[in-house]
Amino acid sequence: MKLYCLSGHPTLPCNVLKFKSTTIMLDCGLDMTSTLNFLPLPLVQSPRLSNLPGWSLKDGNAFLDKTELIDLSTVDVILISNYHCMMALPYITEHTGFTGTVYATEPTVQIGRLLMEELVNFIERVPKAQSASLWKNKDIQRLLPSPLKDAVEVSTWRRCYTMQEVNSALSKIQLVGYSQKIELFGAVQVTPLSSGYALGSSNWIIQSHYEKVSYVSGSSLLTTHPQPMDQASLKNSDVLVLTGLTQIPTANPDGMVGEFCSNLALTVRNGGNVLVPCYPSGVIYDLLECLYQYIDSAGLSNIPFYFISPVANSSLEFSQIFAEWLCHNKQTKVYLPEPPFPHAELIQTNKLKHYPSLHGDFSSDFRQPCVVFTGHPSLRFGDVVHFMELWGKSSLNTVIFTEPDFSYLEALAPYQPLAMKCIYCPIDTRLNFIQVSKLLKEVQPLHVVCPEQYTQPPPAQSHRMDLMIDCQPPAMSYRRAEVLALPFKRRYEKIEIMPELADSLVPMEIKPGISLATVSAVLHTKDNKHVLQPPPRPAQPAGGKKRKRGSDDIPDCKVLKPLLSGSIPVEQFVQALEKHGFSDIKVEDTAKGHIVLLQEAETLIQIEEDSTHIICDNDEMLRVRLRDLVLKFLQKF
Repeated sequence: MKLYCLSGHPTLPCNVLKFKSTTIMLDCGLDMTSTLNFLPLPLVQSPRLSNLPGWSLKDGNAFLDKTELIDLSTVDVILISNYHCMMALPYITEHTGFTGTVYATEPTVQIGRLLMEELVNFIERVPKAQSASLWKNKDIQRLLPSPLKDAVEVSTWRRCYTMQEVNSALSKIQLVGYSQKIELFGAVQVTPLSSGYALGSSNWIIQSHYEKVSYVSGSSLLTTHPQPMDQASLKNSDVLVLTGLTQIPTANPDGMVGEFCSNLALTVRNGGNVLVPCYPSGVIYDLLECLYQYIDSAGLSNIPFYFISPVANSSLEFSQIFAEWLCHNKQTKVYLPEPPFPHAELIQTNKLKHYPSLHGDFSSDFRQPCVVFTGHPSLRFGDVVHFMELWGKSSLNTVIFTEPDFSYLEALAPYQPLAMKCIYCPIDTRLNFIQVSKLLKEVQPLHVVCPEQYTQPPPAQSHRMDLMIDCQPPAMSYRRAEVLALPFKRRYEKIEIMPELADSLVPMEIKPGISLATVSAVLHTKDNKHVLQPPPRPAQPAGGKKRKRGSDDIPDCKVLKPLLSGSIPVEQFVQALEKHGFSDIKVEDTAKGHIVLLQEAETLIQIEEDSTHIICDNDEMLRVRLRDLVLKFLQKF
């Protein structure tokens, strides 16, 4: 069993597991932090941005991590854990020769589609006067300013995919539900479990009859809107692959939400606007729910909230219809009936308005001060670029960063000097190291495998030994472009036996509660399933007459000698020898057993734990007599 690590980003994983003749890809995250190396894409021409020295994102590059480690056309299936970890799917399904099946839950697929659609829309709606690609040549790259000259393997950076490629990729997905068991070629069985992180997010169990691998990626033990994490099913794992932990282990999500609300209220009370760069799904649902409870007490009931995204309407609607994927409290609301999320009421009362873009209705409805939720969190494309340009010059305004995927200081770099206030309130509900330690103690896997980053403190906090995984035995770590041999070997295989063959068996009890039987059969293997079938019957001679066997005939099947079990009690064996006329018997102890010496007959009998030898001088009749005496003390079956 081997694990191939294709991604260097622990929260955007892409690993390949080879297990029992199957090749399984675990997630296909898309690392987009490389976009921070480029200038923003404004919706309208920005003289200030155009005059900045640097590189534009106009060729729409995104970063696809290392795939030459393994031939992706050999991958049988892809298991998706959440919608953030499927953003590279079109690159794999449309450009690598992949012909397998992708498994994911319905909310993961639908919300993943929205994230991809928004990304494509943001990139394609900005006109591209020209496209640059020669800079990827190594001789030219080393002449570029940092960090581009230090970027690794820029030849693997790809242009953003199209909606046609997105739809083709998503058509290859097979929808699954929690605890649904899926057979893969008869070799292994995979089962998705609720991970508690996002709508439809999953951990995966990959098991054969005698081995169990758990894949834990992007999980949460906090009480938010998704179904709670299923921990019990992770027990008794031979190997637990752990990835997708919180990116901000020192920040408390509840504290960050409180800070978000207080900074938002302070800004709008002073007449300023608040900009929240965000994804169109996920944390935004929880933020809107907190604001719903907060706005009246904070005196914000007259402040408009705008959600701007090409997929804003679909995202808000999807969150209300996936009732069976929500936590129990929100499920019960559906049957009252009430909308599970309070943002439905915010929309009905016109406190929250959503728009596909800045154009059209938004232009006429827009009033200030206000709060705007829009993308992209990198500040490199999307409607957020326009608002940064519009509001960045006033110190009354505030931009609040809640998504932890991008460095907010790097995201702000092209907009400097900036007068507006910048607040960093990263909200990441995924497991922290304290929660991981508790989880591992409860589920007790034999081996833990995780990214190298989790086995040592963060570089900026090297003294914080609590910010790393602590388990026994110590976790095995992997890094990007590394192949890891997992630390256990398969020992057993399940074999079925045909009923007619089972009927012919005659078990014999060799110990209390333990019976054995010999079997002569044909092993039939197909689709990784093994079946013992009765051996073929010998062919009858033509005409149905039995032919007498001559001395030169070969028997139709080999006659099996009976198997022997048990041990020979030396004292009783000596007494039996004396009863049968043997005298002058001497017994010697050896390291492996005993030697019975018949001095008068010049014969030696070696009795060991797993064998008995009769050594006599060319006296076959004597040997047979002694053999029969030995057999009386053993069981045959």
